[in-house]
Amino acid sequence: MSAHAETSVQREPNASRAPAVRVEGVTAGYDHRPALQDVDLEIRAGSLVAIFGPNGGGKSTLLKLIADLIRPWSGTVEVLGEPAGEAATRIAYVPQAELVDWSFPVSVWDVAMMGRFPRLGPWRRPGQRDRDAVAAALERVGMDQLRSSQIGSLSGGQRRRAFLARAIAAEPDLYLLDEPVTGVDVTTQEDLMALLAAETSAGRTAIATTHDLAAAAEHFTTVVGLNQRIIAVGPSSLVLDPDVLQRTYGGHLLVLGNQAVVLDDAHHHDSASGGEQHFHERPERR
Repeated sequence: MSAHAETSVQREPNASRAPAVRVEGVTAGYDHRPALQDVDLEIRAGSLVAIFGPNGGGKSTLLKLIADLIRPWSGTVEVLGEPAGEAATRIAYVPQAELVDWSFPVSVWDVAMMGRFPRLGPWRRPGQRDRDAVAAALERVGMDQLRSSQIGSLSGGQRRRAFLARAIAAEPDLYLLDEPVTGVDVTTQEDLMALLAAETSAGRTAIATTHDLAAAAEHFTTVVGLNQRIIAVGPSSLVLDPDVLQRTYGGHLLVLGNQAVVLDDAHHHDSASGGEQHFHERPERR
């Protein structure tokens, strides 16, 4: 199949199950500035998906729409067969590391336990089942020996492991991860991706944004090229296709011979940092 044929379709091939995410005609943004325009996308349940594209291209915004942290200006977002927000207890959202207040006085255990809060409700205290789920999650990510450590004292890789433990403890059907492997060592990257692969093999869905095209090609089964609009959807090999990269990154792409090099700032967001929420805050509806 030609690259054009692969990338002209905006729905994943061979989708025999109901989609985990369906986005139809969505436009959204911040302060009257659109970050996404007329986006249509379906993601099959059980997929391991990487969203790639230029900074400011709407990657983080798309995750926030799926997580119901912001609302679309137009169009609809359906998650796990329900309108966005209705399945909140079945979703785990992991923000970018730089958006977290690392001075907040909580331990690794406390962070992982936050994954149980949506299931607990406002008045219940964690029970044995919750503690068991947190302990199991910390063991899976290799952080059980550091459960009492303050989150700000950890290395970058350890922090990402702690936040993945929070997500796993939530026992979600859908993982949403914003730059999960940015700034971590190779061992941590391999471990985190192995965990996500295991989760999707068990039927859960994981969607991650990334600017690391090598990681997208190696670790993900499906990729989505996004630059305010959907550019391409297909197998991970698409991130190595010069035509797809040129259409996704435009002027941010430098082609040297047969090699495409992405010139991009990994720390630029779709919205101003002042509009972001830390992990311990309740997000404000827009």
